[in-house]
Amino acid sequence: MSREAELTLAAAVAAAGIAAMIWWPIEDTPSPSGDAPIADEAPAPVEETDPEPEPEPDPEPEPLPDPDPVDEAGDIFTWLPPGDLVEESGTGQTTQINYAPDMRFPMEAGQAYANSQVYGYGGYLGPSGGQCNAANYDYAWRDNFCETRGYGTPMCPAGVGHQGQDIRPASCQDDVHWAVAVADGTITSIGTYSVRLMTDDGVRYTYLHLDKDTLEVEPGDTVSRGERIGYVSNEFGDTATTIHLHFEIKMAIDTGAGIQNTPVPPYLALVDSYERLLTGQEDN
Repeated sequence: MSREAELTLAAAVAAAGIAAMIWWPIEDTPSPSGDAPIADEAPAPVEETDPEPEPEPDPEPEPLPDPDPVDEAGDIFTWLPPGDLVEESGTGQTTQINYAPDMRFPMEAGQAYANSQVYGYGGYLGPSGGQCNAANYDYAWRDNFCETRGYGTPMCPAGVGHQGQDIRPASCQDDVHWAVAVADGTITSIGTYSVRLMTDDGVRYTYLHLDKDTLEVEPGDTVSRGERIGYVSNEFGDTATTIHLHFEIKMAIDTGAGIQNTPVPPYLALVDSYERLLTGQEDN
């Protein structure tokens, strides 16, 4: 073969080798390490997704309402709004506040009924029937601070009123149910049918109709909150009244006509202290 023919054949062989390298499928060629062949194309990018949202925490349970106070007989305590007097018994003071928020309830036992003596059963202006009628010993409580009377009571719309709140004990029994001190203080006076207790800050509490012969205190005695004073009775001078406690709070207060030392509505203070007594928040 001539030299020229050899060069031509060598060029043809080289060209065929190059073509084989270009067109032979790469996936059919094993990798030198024996691993799977390398693909011609790069893998498709992984699509990014938003993370799953965190689950919402369970809502806090609503607090349960406080249970209604229950008295020693198992009855639920209820009360009418301040100033809601018996019909045609006067015009009540409806803008009351609690004038003695820390006082104790003035009866020892957790069963009592605040309502009108004059306009209740057995009262001289009440419906027919005796004072021991079951309707007098049932809830709801009712205010009678501004009940029609002739006593000067600047805190009442009429300027006169009852000056206190009537409270029946647990039962229609004389000399059985204890009245107690609503606060630490001094017994300043004892009248025919009254006992007065004065605190160090000048608030005076008055108890009417206790049995004078069985009183546990004398004028000048210091007493502690919850200490027994005397039995609830019907003392009223020469004429007996119904068996109940008439309770008053007197203090220096702005009545709208200046500062006066005057009876203030005790109703809300009694409601609050009675609820605390029923729910075990009193030590004695």
